[in-house]
Amino acid sequence: MTIGHHLQEFHGLPVFEFPDAAAPVGLPDASGVAWRISAPTYSDPGDERWAPRFERFLKAVDASRVRAIVVGGWDEPYETSSAGIVTALMAANNRLTGLEAVFLGDMTFEDCEISWIIQSDVTPLLAAYPALRELGVRGGTGLAFPSVRHASLETLVVEAGGLGAEVVRGIAGSDLPALEKLELWLGTDEYGGDSTPGDLAPLLAGTAFPALRRLGLRNSVIEDAVAAAVADAPVTARLDRLDLSMGVLTDEGAAALLGGRPLTHLARLDLSHHYLSEAMQERVRAALVPHGVTVVLDEAQTPEDYGDGEVHRYVAVAE
Repeated sequence: MTIGHHLQEFHGLPVFEFPDAAAPVGLPDASGVAWRISAPTYSDPGDERWAPRFERFLKAVDASRVRAIVVGGWDEPYETSSAGIVTALMAANNRLTGLEAVFLGDMTFEDCEISWIIQSDVTPLLAAYPALRELGVRGGTGLAFPSVRHASLETLVVEAGGLGAEVVRGIAGSDLPALEKLELWLGTDEYGGDSTPGDLAPLLAGTAFPALRRLGLRNSVIEDAVAAAVADAPVTARLDRLDLSMGVLTDEGAAALLGGRPLTHLARLDLSHHYLSEAMQERVRAALVPHGVTVVLDEAQTPEDYGDGEVHRYVAVAE
């Protein structure tokens, strides 16, 4: 599976693509959409680059009323990091005074494969926008997230084919008292995903993020180990939704999940894109569905056998 579509909605708002300079398109109310600002990732001479397009955007709308920005592609994101984008957004904080949400890197595989996107330290955005409520990032290469404090952030989503252990530790060690939703695509070691459940210790212990109710630890090549850690984690007791989808979850991980702390309080458990046997799928349903838990077991996968004596299982999104 690859990412084949740009965001259509973000922060509860429809996404509107800020048009080319020559496009005769009427602009919507500044506060009524999430503004997608994107430049060609494989540019031709004469193409408008991201920085001048962003400046044109700030002049074209009432920037003080903009609530959400989706950063799409920028100039050669497979060679150039997002640092310049972060700097430009920071410099506009005196104009984007109502900004509540930023998504950085809304690119499909045609724009730039997820593990080719070169990110940077994104935490200066949190310092520049103390009222920010939602932050999304796509791409783990070059990504840095040292531990920070931010009083307002409610949603943090980091999508990656591989998320480095240092980044995971930085996020788990952050002080985010308002955080209600955390979603991490942990990925595979082939693309830098070298974290372990130990890197999530403050999160799993329940000592971090007191408002957390929705947790996604997705797209992991070690989903069995993640599931086992979550099964015994104090944080699990206060979750409404748990998402362990997109990874290499087998019967071993599902059995650990069922044998841990009760999950009957959950509203939703998402295990889609899994490697569970039919018998284990029925065990999961039987244990939880009668208690009102919505259990998602779509996209059952079959291990690949290439005749090399090994069984091959894959995360949903890697390269």
